Amino acid sequence: MNLADRLARIKEPQTIQMSKMARAVQAEGHDVISLSLGEPDFATPSHIIEAATQAMHDGYTKYTPVAGMPELREAIAKKLKRDNNLDYKPSQIMVSTGAKQSLANAILSLINPGDEVLVPTPYWVTYRGLVELAEGTVVEVRTAKENEYKLTAAELEAAITAKTKAFVFSSPCNPSGSVYTHEELEALVKVFEKYPNIYIISDEIYEYINFQGKHFSIASFESIKDRVIIINGLSKGFSMTGWRLGYLAGPENLVNACDKLQGQFTSGANSITQRAAIVALTASLEPTYAMRDEFKKRRDYVVNFLEQIPGIEIDMPEGAFYAFPDVSKYFDGEEIKNSEDFCLMLLNEAHVSTVMGSAFGEPNCIRISYASSMEKLEEAMQRIKKILDAKRRF
Repeated sequence: MNLADRLARIKEPQTIQMSKMARAVQAEGHDVISLSLGEPDFATPSHIIEAATQAMHDGYTKYTPVAGMPELREAIAKKLKRDNNLDYKPSQIMVSTGAKQSLANAILSLINPGDEVLVPTPYWVTYRGLVELAEGTVVEVRTAKENEYKLTAAELEAAITAKTKAFVFSSPCNPSGSVYTHEELEALVKVFEKYPNIYIISDEIYEYINFQGKHFSIASFESIKDRVIIINGLSKGFSMTGWRLGYLAGPENLVNACDKLQGQFTSGANSITQRAAIVALTASLEPTYAMRDEFKKRRDYVVNFLEQIPGIEIDMPEGAFYAFPDVSKYFDGEEIKNSEDFCLMLLNEAHVSTVMGSAFGEPNCIRISYASSMEKLEEAMQRIKKILDAKRRF
């Protein structure tokens, strides 16, 4: 079969790829601990499940408006005001089947062939795939480990060209866990103020998993707010990965474009999930913060453990649920040439699944998800230490 050329422009996300490989090793009879996917191990809070059950009994089982139920768009607007002090009308909000679809809607609605999209490293794997699907050009902007992999104003300005159409980033960041402060965002905003034709796509899906305090959105700066597109969803903060509910907030003309696009793909998101999302966003956030606190304990354990392994260089992440150590001292040019070889070694010999840093634009690192139980994390860390003690040649 002659498939479409566009498929050659994208690859399967390495996060999903590594998960598949882990399942294959497990099928061979090995006890594999998967630390590759970013999926909270907590159950969805009971009040959200009860809301979904009630929604079915109440007859919310039909098609919904493409952009989302009016009550949910209103709830999202209120959430943005409550948590972020941002003023958005429901008409500026678009509901989708997961934050990934929200990102796809935004990028496919904005990017033309040849447009450049700035993406600071490290970045979530799907940013590149979606830009390439839109026939845009990804411009990786390298950040420094010494700056916690956060982009500086000078690095941003040096990367901008006449072809730059958009900028995509996340805070808290997947995979580094870095969180931009208000002052750091303000420095980037001063650069964007000079270039009024650049759109800023701000992925804030890990907003609630922030260990340093208040979350700051780049949309809070009025001078550029009309060019900011916020991407968020319920998967991480509410442990609702399988429910598939994401949303976008931004300029009304972009929302209308996304509505048009999504209408040809999936139409409206799941009706039952939308009713449950209204409750999730308007009820107490106590269960969310309890999950955050548990993630912090896991972070402290994993990072402190890895710091004790010779040759591992790691910073303390301030958000999300990933550790992103530099493992390049273990590259020997033979058995372990790069981060991909390193991850395959951990999978095949330690039976621990991780993701190579090259997938995120940082080839010296690997991503370890600590969105797993403490028991599994403790066993995984012992396995990693044992295999690295045997491999170390320095």
